[in-house]
Amino acid sequence: MSDLTVLQHVLIGLIFVWSGLVRSGLGFGGSVMALPFLLLILDEPLVFLPIVSIHLLFFAGLTVWQNNRATLMGGIEAEANSTVDWQYLWKALGIMIIPKLLGVFGVIVLPNTLMTAAIYIIVGAYSLSYIFNKPLKSKSRLVDGFFLMLGGYISGISLIGAPLIISVFVNHVDKHKLRDTLFVLWIILVTIKMAAFVVAGVDLQLASQLWLLPCAAVGHVIGLRIHRRLVNSDTKVFMQVVGSALLVISCIGLYNAWAAH
Repeated sequence: MSDLTVLQHVLIGLIFVWSGLVRSGLGFGGSVMALPFLLLILDEPLVFLPIVSIHLLFFAGLTVWQNNRATLMGGIEAEANSTVDWQYLWKALGIMIIPKLLGVFGVIVLPNTLMTAAIYIIVGAYSLSYIFNKPLKSKSRLVDGFFLMLGGYISGISLIGAPLIISVFVNHVDKHKLRDTLFVLWIILVTIKMAAFVVAGVDLQLASQLWLLPCAAVGHVIGLRIHRRLVNSDTKVFMQVVGSALLVISCIGLYNAWAAH
């Protein structure tokens, strides 16, 4: 990144402000909604993925800790006051972990373009159902399990599995616990991904982390205020905002898949 112009650095900083805002405001979408813009400036995903990953670990971890200090220190007795749905989190993680590891190590190879398009079409359908207040609620554990396994695998080979995972979580986790539950899940999944980066010798861009961290922090603070308003709004408005974000992500993903093809 040292070879980029001043203007390119400014644009990258603004994109990380946007990334931090989306991540803390909704609990998802920060990387997916930032990466397409970052790649327009520098088409090298491995430059930005470690930065995005470390930012997520830092800010998600900080937010969950601040919201759950009493729970973490109080043990099981304080679990009722937690902003994390630990019971569903561990249940979902148990379904996702093996596909996640398979994705990280690339044991299974699927046609990337077809797989990506299929995921975003499914997520797009979910998003429209939320926008029009007709949420698709699967009555089948088998379908939920399939989406979680596929989302886990996709998150192992890339960063586009989150929308598929969220489409299941949003139907099983209360809205006031959704963001922090997703944060804990992302922390676990991204830690696995970062371990793979380290083993593979990927440059973690530690110098760039230092000046981009304050940019993401500005967005993070703004996003926290937005999140409080969303949680205090009625469920219909909250779901419409979530649906709109998922629809934007799906459109960006489908466009990128089409352009790559």
